[in-house]
Amino acid sequence: MSLLQRLFGQPDRGRAPELYTAIVERARQPHWYVEGAVPDTVDGRFDMIAAVMALVLLRLEGEPAATLPSTHLAEVFVHDMDGQLRELGVGDIVVGKHIGRMMGMIGGRLGAYRAALAAGDLKPALIRNVYRGAAPERAALAHVETRLLALRDTLAATPVTTIVEGELPQ
Repeated sequence: MSLLQRLFGQPDRGRAPELYTAIVERARQPHWYVEGAVPDTVDGRFDMIAAVMALVLLRLEGEPAATLPSTHLAEVFVHDMDGQLRELGVGDIVVGKHIGRMMGMIGGRLGAYRAALAAGDLKPALIRNVYRGAAPERAALAHVETRLLALRDTLAATPVTTIVEGELPQ
């Protein structure tokens, strides 16, 4: 925690911490790693958090009421990743570089998933971004694609106000 945070407390990020917690909980569900064959590693967990978070951010995109909450969600992500990196033993000097790379990865995934959804085929984006280029068995890939598309559809049917209040619908 920085000196400014200790002096002035944590910034008010609204309900973004609750939404981020819901995203992480969704991304850590065992089915991704069992039926979906996502590697249950630090990278695999990051990739699933990034996939779920990307779908949430894509849902919030273009919604005036969600502009600030989207920013807050990104800030909560950065704060969590900073803590995770430090817990893994990454030193202060390079944490910022790692965070910058992670934010770039999130941005890249947003573009990849946006394009894949528009094209109607998530598989290539999933192979590149969740499986890091090593395609899993067809059934595993289909599982992840089906579940992410179901999440996208559920998010589309959910009012933005519900999402920015920190609720990720089942």
